[in-house]
Amino acid sequence: MTPRERFLLIVPGVLFLIAFGAFELGRLASRKEAERKVTARQPSSTATSKQDDATLIRSLKAQDLDQRRFSFSAVIEGATGSKIIPFDPKNPAALLILEAIRKSADHAMQLHSQEGSDLRGLRRINEGSRFFEDTLREQIDAHPALLCSIPLTSDGREQRMGYPDLRIEHVESGLVTYLDPKLYEEGSRASTLRSFYYKLGTQPSKVSEDAQHLLLGFAHDGADGAWTFTSWDLLDLSNLTVGLKAEFQASNQDLYEGDSGLASSRPAESSPRENAR
Repeated sequence: MTPRERFLLIVPGVLFLIAFGAFELGRLASRKEAERKVTARQPSSTATSKQDDATLIRSLKAQDLDQRRFSFSAVIEGATGSKIIPFDPKNPAALLILEAIRKSADHAMQLHSQEGSDLRGLRRINEGSRFFEDTLREQIDAHPALLCSIPLTSDGREQRMGYPDLRIEHVESGLVTYLDPKLYEEGSRASTLRSFYYKLGTQPSKVSEDAQHLLLGFAHDGADGAWTFTSWDLLDLSNLTVGLKAEFQASNQDLYEGDSGLASSRPAESSPRENAR
């Protein structure tokens, strides 16, 4: 076979490879261009997230949640799956728990009104609730028919922070009562400022069983550092209605260690925006 004949045999294959390669390159370029256009039309993940947040906020705002009232019983059941048992004056176990709380409340009020009470060394009366909690728990738990303790969370941990503060159980019947002591100044009894709240969240709840929910409010005379407690009220929260306060919050860390700073008088620090210059 002559060189010319070999050349004629090779040329079609070479031309085919060139054509095929050009076709593939063109198809790849078209696909990349299409992907680029799709990407350009799609918002960034940050923009999408902000849009989702804005949509959620508009949806919540449209429901006028701050104007609505909610049954506390429904709130507890919806949040925890547990029901609030209304106080039944015909239930012997409920009456026994009531009487134990009455006696313990009288004792706690008298004890913490004395000059030697540790509560009187506090700067703020709000810090005094724990003294009442401890006294009530000790007194009620001393009753032979009752157990009184700090409620366990749904994952089995003892936790003092959060609602409710105490758990009372009538041993024989198994009736459970959650008790939440509160302190307030006598003159503020009719105040509309928030004094009780229940927080929804992802943390395990201290409400883990069907129970009575009672609030024990102690009134004091407002004499800072020398408080005298004047009366108490025991409330059945099965009848309570509550409001929802939707608020957005930020910590000092969010504010001062974030990217919001413009300038600072601190000699060793400058704002993130100044560093970028």
